[in-house]
Amino acid sequence: MNRKDSIIKLNKVLQWDVVIIGGGASGLGIALDASKRGYKTLLLEKYDFAKGTSSRSTKLIHGGVRYLQNGDITLVIESLKERGILKRNAPHLVQDLSFVIPTYDWWASPFYGIGMKIYDMMAGKLGLGKSEIISKEETEKLIPNISKKGLRGGVIYHDGQFDDSRMAITLALSADSKKTTLLNYCNVEGLIKKDGEIMGLNFTDLINSKKYQIKSKVVINATGVFAEEIIRMDQPKIEKMIQPSQGVHIVLERRFLKSKHAILIPQTSDGRVLFAVPWKNYVVVGTTDTHVKKASEEPKALNEEIDFILKNAAKYMSVKPKRDDIKSVFAGLRPLAATSNKQSTKEVSRSHKIDISPSGLISVLGGKWTTYRKIAEDALNTAISINKLKKKKCKTERTKLFGFKRNVSWSDPMHVYGSMKKKVESLGGVNDNKSLSKKFYISNNIIEWSIIHEMALTVEDILARRTRCVFLDSKESKRIAPVVAQKMADVLGEDDKWIDAELKKFNKLIKNYIV
Repeated sequence: MNRKDSIIKLNKVLQWDVVIIGGGASGLGIALDASKRGYKTLLLEKYDFAKGTSSRSTKLIHGGVRYLQNGDITLVIESLKERGILKRNAPHLVQDLSFVIPTYDWWASPFYGIGMKIYDMMAGKLGLGKSEIISKEETEKLIPNISKKGLRGGVIYHDGQFDDSRMAITLALSADSKKTTLLNYCNVEGLIKKDGEIMGLNFTDLINSKKYQIKSKVVINATGVFAEEIIRMDQPKIEKMIQPSQGVHIVLERRFLKSKHAILIPQTSDGRVLFAVPWKNYVVVGTTDTHVKKASEEPKALNEEIDFILKNAAKYMSVKPKRDDIKSVFAGLRPLAATSNKQSTKEVSRSHKIDISPSGLISVLGGKWTTYRKIAEDALNTAISINKLKKKKCKTERTKLFGFKRNVSWSDPMHVYGSMKKKVESLGGVNDNKSLSKKFYISNNIIEWSIIHEMALTVEDILARRTRCVFLDSKESKRIAPVVAQKMADVLGEDDKWIDAELKKFNKLIKNYIV
C-alpha cells in the first residue's frame, strides 16, 4: 500500500466501476468486497484511514448484549454470525474474550444467565464458548478485585476482541492491489452529474494540493457521521438523516482489573451497559452515549462523561479509579439514524441502512464494526440492483484477511501483523526491534513498515492508528513523539522544518487524550 504507486494508478484509469468516499470500517469493507468481485475500485479518505469512529471503539467484535436487552433480535443474530466469520477470516486480529457479569441481587444471576443462553443459541455453530452461571467464590476468583460488598455470584459469557484501527489497515491491505486504489488525505469537494445522474466526483489531494476529476459508474458514500455532508452535495435541502452520539472511553493501568476476563456492568445509572476490558496490558472502560449536535473529526470527551465512567466503574472495583489514574481518554461518534421523536440515542438501533438518492448516490447510514462485511455486501448488491454495476457475487465470507495466521501469541504485541511479523522485524538492524518506550511496544522497524507499506504520513498516523500508543498512554506518546518524528523524517527524506511542523500538530492533538 504505497501512496506514490496509488497516484500513478489513479492517473491511468479513465473510468472506475466504484468510487468510495470514506476510509473507515464501512468504506474499507466495501473496497475489499468490490476488489474481490473484480470491480475497478477507488477509495478516497479525507484524513487517515480509520481516523474517525473506526479507531475509537470499545475494541469488541460482539453480537451486542445490550441490543438483545433492547429487543433488536435481527441485529443480534446478524452480528453474532459476522463475529464468527471475522474470527475465522482474521484469527491473528480477533480473539475470544470471556466476560463476567457480577450480580448483586438474588434474581440477577438466573435473569442474565437465561439471557446469555439465548445469546449462545443465536450464535449457533459460530459461537465462541458456552455461558454459565457462577458462584460468588468463582466470581471472586475470576475477578479478584471486584467489589465484594453484597456480591452474590455472576454469569460468564464469551464475545470477541480486536484492535480496530489495525483491522482497518488490514482490510486496506487485503484489497486486491490490481483492482483497487486507496488514498488517504484526499478531500471530496463535489459530485459530477449528467442529466441528473451522478457520473463521478471532484477531489483535492491534500498532500500536494492537486485537483482531480474522476469518472465512475457508481459513487458510494461511507463517511459515517459525515454522510449527510456528502448527501447535501447531491440534495442540498435534504432533511436531517444522521444523529451523532458520542461514546467516551477511559484507559487505566491493569492493576484496576487484575484478570484476563472483562467485566460487563449490565445497568449503569443511565440504563446503559459499561465494559471494563483488558487490552494490550491496559484496561479500557466505557462507554457513554451523549447526544451531539454537530459532528467533529476530533471529538473531545466532556468532563461529565469522564466522571460518569469513573463513578459507575467505582461501584464494581475494589480499587476505585480517579481522574489522576487515567492514562488516556478517547471519544468517538456513532452515526445513528436521526429520529423525529424524543427517543434517546441509547435506544436508537445500531443496524445499518443503505440509502439511494434519485441521482444514484448510494449512502451507508449507521452500522457498527462487527457487521462491516455485511454492510459492504449490502452496499454493492444495492449498486447492482439499480443497474450501476454488472452482477457479481460477494466472496468475502470466506476471504482470509492480510497476514492470516492461526494460533498467534496474544502476549506478543507483534501478533497484529500475523504472517508478516518476520518481514516487519527484518527491516533495519537488530536494534531497530527494540521498543522506544517501556510503557508499550513501538520500534523503528514498525515505524518504517508503517510508512513504506501502510501509507502512514504523519506522527499521528503512526502513534494513534498504525500503533495504538495515543490510545494507551497519552503522556508517554507525547514524550516519544520527537523520536518518532525523527525516524519518520529519515525514512521520508524530510528536514527539521517538517519535524517541527509535525510535532506542533501532534502536541495540539494529544491534549484531547490527556486528562
